[in-house]
Amino acid sequence: MQLRRTLGLADVILFFVVASTNLQWIVTAGAAGPSSIPVWIIGALTMFLPLSICVVFLSSHHPDEGGLYIWSKRAFGPFAGFITGWTYWTSVLPYFPALLYFAAGNALFIGGTRGTALAATPAYFIAVALGGLALGTIVNVYGLAIGKWLNNAGAISRWTATLLLVVLGGLAWWKFGPATPINAATMRPGFAIKDLIFWSVIAFAWTGPEAMPFMGGEIKNPKRTIPLGLAMAAPAIAIIYIAGTAAVLALVAPRDVNPSSGVMQAIAHASSQFGWSSLTPIAAVLVLVSCLGSTGAWLGAVARLPFVAGIDHYLPEWFGRMHPRWNSPVAALVTQAVIASVFIFLGQAGTSVRGAYDVLVSSTVVITLVPFLFLFASALKFWNAPCLPDMVSIPGGKWTVAIAAAIGLLTTLSAIVFAGFPADDDPNKTLAVVKVIGLTAMMVLVGAGIYLLGRRKVHAGIG
Repeated sequence: MQLRRTLGLADVILFFVVASTNLQWIVTAGAAGPSSIPVWIIGALTMFLPLSICVVFLSSHHPDEGGLYIWSKRAFGPFAGFITGWTYWTSVLPYFPALLYFAAGNALFIGGTRGTALAATPAYFIAVALGGLALGTIVNVYGLAIGKWLNNAGAISRWTATLLLVVLGGLAWWKFGPATPINAATMRPGFAIKDLIFWSVIAFAWTGPEAMPFMGGEIKNPKRTIPLGLAMAAPAIAIIYIAGTAAVLALVAPRDVNPSSGVMQAIAHASSQFGWSSLTPIAAVLVLVSCLGSTGAWLGAVARLPFVAGIDHYLPEWFGRMHPRWNSPVAALVTQAVIASVFIFLGQAGTSVRGAYDVLVSSTVVITLVPFLFLFASALKFWNAPCLPDMVSIPGGKWTVAIAAAIGLLTTLSAIVFAGFPADDDPNKTLAVVKVIGLTAMMVLVGAGIYLLGRRKVHAGIG
């Protein structure tokens, strides 16, 4: 059964916007203070730009369904390809409950004071998270011809909400002065352990351009559409992160930023200052839709990883089956929805389980960066490949690719090391490091075991 090329240039641009940004990172940066602004810029130059160059280069040469799974497989063999896809896929699954809890927290502002009562109600957060997960899965089961509209609505909503935040922040700064002094002294980045951990988080936040090529077989003229779409989306991505953070800081002091609803907190505060309270529920709806759009985009994108692994028979064969009518990887979509649902319930479980969940989520920063080692290494492996007439030419050619891959590889390695450092207030720093390393090793070893079982079946002709 042939994949349907249903994604055009506009769809690709909007996908990059909704998949490469996350309002949660704006809140995290706002809580870190004005020094996060230059860190955003440094992260853009050392992670986003090198990653974008390598994604454009690799997707032009290998535009097949599966993206970095295929790139690693062609560069270093099937085992490297499987581990790249496995670590990426499994590390993304805990992301969905975190994203949907954030959506639920911000959605409380739709009802104004009536929503306050739900803030401490676990059933509410579980219901919203399960509902968002179900919506994202269902639209993707119907195929990208339907699923793309949730992605697109999410991207437009995120851009609109950010513009509203930035305008309100600018007006409040002009009329009342900034809630946070933003100057050369306050923006100076720190180099303490906690600062370096934050740097690794920002490097992680700048990822996302690699997601679109997962669906390379469903994009119209992917060799040109992906590079052009990424180039057109990049300014919007930068504005959302950098200007959005500055706006939050203009409206709320870092120590007062709410980690679960900081964007809506800032918008509601400004709306109250100007007597425009009707803006608050509108903005809350935009933030909610943007989070649902991210959920749909990532559910659809990462489902292509077990899908291609199923085609290669390294995962059970049914992972590689498509819906007979809608040509979607239905088995992969449903499976990851079930696993993500488990994380949703863990997130609202008892204290001890919640503690284990927090460790697992923290560890995903490290495990999520592992596939990028393979991505940048693949670009270094293929950097000298010729640029054919149907490919987008990268300024500077092969040397630009080589330099970008080297910078990206170094940034990723540094971020992995820093992300493994325990927080200053951790009561048992040694145990925290052991947990992160142990969980990362466990994920890789589990993937290796699954790969070896799959390869044995392939060689035995069981398939």
